[in-house]
Amino acid sequence: MSSDRNSPFMTTSDEQPIITRTDRGLTITRTRIALYDVMDYFTAGYPAKLIREKLCLTDAQVQAAISYIEAHRAEVEAEYQQVLQIAEHDRQYWEERNREHFARLAAMPPKLGEEAIRAKLQAWKNRLESKV
Repeated sequence: MSSDRNSPFMTTSDEQPIITRTDRGLTITRTRIALYDVMDYFTAGYPAKLIREKLCLTDAQVQAAISYIEAHRAEVEAEYQQVLQIAEHDRQYWEERNREHFARLAAMPPKLGEEAIRAKLQAWKNRLESKV
């Protein structure tokens, strides 16, 4: 990040950076919102006001995030691709690790009195899968 104090993504009025790097990547300070969340909405064409409402951010936070994305687009996109690859790797790891456990759970007979709710859940699952 630049050390320019006039940069809209650098500091707030209390001199704290709006965009910070954490162990989760670039985030909006004092939130759990990653810069990539803003980037997804921004890239999809959402206006700043709607991004602010969806992510419960201030105007200054949204503007700082958009400014940072625009000023560092190649760097942010490259880092985001790495984040996506790590997330996919983690998803595959946990899916494989839990496959047998989930299969055992699915094979268990329903507890007495739960047959009706299981039937409803299965019908819901079938509807969702048919839409994909």
